[in-house]
Amino acid sequence: MTPLREYHWPDGKSLCLGHKTLIMGILNVTPDSFSDGGRWNTIDRARRHAEEMIRDGADLIDIGAESSRPGFAPVPAAEELERLLPFLEKVVPDIPAPVSIDTFKSETAAAALSCGVNIINDIQGLQYAAEPGQMAAVAARSDVPVIVMHNQPGKEYSEDILAAMQAFFRRSRCIADQAGLRPENIIFDPGIGFGKTPSDNLLVLKRLEELAAIDSVAYPLLLGTSRKSFIGAALGLPVDERMEATGATCVLGILKGASIVRVHDVKPIARMCRMTDAILQADAKSNF
Repeated sequence: MTPLREYHWPDGKSLCLGHKTLIMGILNVTPDSFSDGGRWNTIDRARRHAEEMIRDGADLIDIGAESSRPGFAPVPAAEELERLLPFLEKVVPDIPAPVSIDTFKSETAAAALSCGVNIINDIQGLQYAAEPGQMAAVAARSDVPVIVMHNQPGKEYSEDILAAMQAFFRRSRCIADQAGLRPENIIFDPGIGFGKTPSDNLLVLKRLEELAAIDSVAYPLLLGTSRKSFIGAALGLPVDERMEATGATCVLGILKGASIVRVHDVKPIARMCRMTDAILQADAKSNF
């Protein structure tokens, strides 16, 4: 059962988790994203694309300025901020939905929050080795939600992969507790495509419900499968032909407990998710 949570920010934006599946639209302003690098890296293009995604059904927008594609080379925080700040200053005020910042660097997160960003999306799950405890401290000071993604170097597991992921999330939760980050501000992400083989990704999706609660405490789950390489491995499809398969993973994810899906193709996948929600919420008194 997805926990019901409401978030309200000083800028008047709000978000409610647990009543319907939330659609997170991806806005990459980096030149080298695996899927759409360079398409939205001017302010006008980024603004138009964010507006389009919201019209198409996005409930929140995730902005990133550093690619996390396989084999990516991290850029210094100063370079990331040089790319990012013009977009945050010019685009975020025009976006009526909550905005998350896709970064694992605490300096970038802090600067983004000062520009009006509402949520941190951390692909290192509060465990970035170069900055122990710092991302959790930034989130705690600002009292904002954090998406805590599972990740690890390499793809080898000495135990059952779901058990290893649960242990990772326990460590992240401990780091959050030590920083004073409220449990209500933690959202878990299984990290599909990160530190996992294609078959690992399929297995995690099959058993996703095992991550919906850690030590009997329920947490919201965000699922990010959009256009990822495990789909290509399973179906032999190039990046630009993976929309339907992405939708299938989102529908399965909702059935397994995901409450947010992070996607590029907002309009068709939002419709798939809305239909899935309608079926799950149907009762004898439903009337369209």
